[in-house]
Amino acid sequence: MSVDSFKYLFTPELLDGRLVSDISTASQKDGASKRDEDVTTTASSKPPRRTSPSRWQSIEYMLYYAVFILVIPQMFKAVYDISREDHPNYLRYSSILSEGWIPGRKVDNTDMQYKGFRDNVLILFVVVAAHTGLRKLCTNMLGNADLQTRTIFDNVFAAIFLLALHGISYFKILALLATNYGILKAFGPSKATPFVTWGFNLMMLLLNEWKRGYMFGRIFGPEYSYIDSQFGGLMPRWEVHFNLTMLRVISFNMDYYWMLTTGPDLERKKRPQPSHQSDKDRVATSHPSSVYTFSIYHAYCLYSPLYLAGPIITFNDFVAQNIHAAIKPLPSTAFKPVLLYCVRFLLSLLCMELVLHFCYVQAISKASHAPYNAWINDTPFQLMMIGYFNLHIIWLKLLIPWRFFRLWALIDSIDPPENMLRCMSDNYSAVGFWRGWHRSFNRWNIRYIYVPLGGSKKRAVLNTLVVFTFVALWHDLSFTLLTWGWLIVLFILPELTARAMLPYSKYGGNWWYRPLAAAGGALTVLTMCVANLIGFALGVDGMKHLIYDGIINAGWAGAAFLGGTIGCLFVGINVMFELREEEARRGLSLGC
Repeated sequence: MSVDSFKYLFTPELLDGRLVSDISTASQKDGASKRDEDVTTTASSKPPRRTSPSRWQSIEYMLYYAVFILVIPQMFKAVYDISREDHPNYLRYSSILSEGWIPGRKVDNTDMQYKGFRDNVLILFVVVAAHTGLRKLCTNMLGNADLQTRTIFDNVFAAIFLLALHGISYFKILALLATNYGILKAFGPSKATPFVTWGFNLMMLLLNEWKRGYMFGRIFGPEYSYIDSQFGGLMPRWEVHFNLTMLRVISFNMDYYWMLTTGPDLERKKRPQPSHQSDKDRVATSHPSSVYTFSIYHAYCLYSPLYLAGPIITFNDFVAQNIHAAIKPLPSTAFKPVLLYCVRFLLSLLCMELVLHFCYVQAISKASHAPYNAWINDTPFQLMMIGYFNLHIIWLKLLIPWRFFRLWALIDSIDPPENMLRCMSDNYSAVGFWRGWHRSFNRWNIRYIYVPLGGSKKRAVLNTLVVFTFVALWHDLSFTLLTWGWLIVLFILPELTARAMLPYSKYGGNWWYRPLAAAGGALTVLTMCVANLIGFALGVDGMKHLIYDGIINAGWAGAAFLGGTIGCLFVGINVMFELREEEARRGLSLGC
């Protein structure tokens, strides 16, 4: 592999072809897209901004490199030292470690969400191979890879896949989908349709959680519990995954509603082929009314490659890509881009394995909640590294399944949005971070919640609060996640205020602007770390203990550590600024 190919392997362009795709000529758009254009723009549609000369060879950045060389190895050493068998706290958490495949090391496989994926990843690769082979066989047998053929295959495979995963609960999912479809068709173009759509689906979200998936033993009595145990499939808790299905249901409903209520009859319009459309066009362009059938709706909502974890693709985009998937698929689904994406996925998987074998921060955090404390006598630096590496593991445990299932979809000639464009540590903006974290969900929230509520033009703060409240409750009906969602909005406000008071377009040329922005970014990173540790790792109580033990109770050592942390973040953010400039020189503006 050449040096250029190796560099390309780690660029955002490899992860998502949308970043470099050309904007197509104007095509018929629905009402939502017209509002989208007034409120937000895609990264690829922004005109290239003026860039500054490269600073990589400057004396300033030479000093930054020195800080990187000194500090980053110490960060890894801190978590490695507290993960060694000879560390005094090792016995406090060693019982929850598992046997690893690296000689002399155990593995921290304590995260149940990632454990399910990690323990079954080889089986999943077999399923991908079977799906791909059967798709080719079906195409050869039916002799035409059109939308109808693909829909038939998707429906049959989805039924078998879900029967294996959820057993008899597949019919519960089917009943919910059919009920929603019947309600939607009954209301049609009525102005009540959006309210009915959201009301029904939010009610299902609550009922599914409250009734624990409508288990037969809970509804009809203990004597029927054998149905749940014997016919519940490999993953009986289907309601956990229905949250993603609900997003697809709302996408279908709203895309259908906008098709009925905006624009002329598209069946009479000659539209460009999906392979010639931009991503924005595919999302915004409605289809003929004959496409919005229960068969295609079922195939979309339960599309096997994206069913378990996403990424989320809108109904309009899904249909557009299916229409020409075998005739003229998107360039991003060709053999070479998919192969390179697979290599990038395998490198991420290897990175996660090394972290889990040498940094037992998850196990330490879990043991710290027990009567014995697994971080007693750790230094402030070590305590903060426990939190910091916990966040990286959270990032990786989400990134890896998302990339695996997106890889499966790419192999099947469907290109959903990439969920993670940047490393967790390559973010200094709260707004940019949330645009790039679970990116397909962010795009979904913009299209179906933020823009219909008025976007940034009307009640921007309130609209943002509504979005993050929904996101929190969608993840989990708990106070911890709700606290996380509100904290995110609270921490975004200072950045929005600073941007309004000191816009780059007006003050960016001043010598003081970049250092001031870096200082603000350092504080933003600290607040984002606090919010995400509360929401996804330690909870409110765990975060209190970490702050008290790591900073407040540590006295001057804690204060010195906090000052050093802000200084290191200042250095890192200046390097991030230059990385953004480097991307801009290549014509990229990711918005995150």
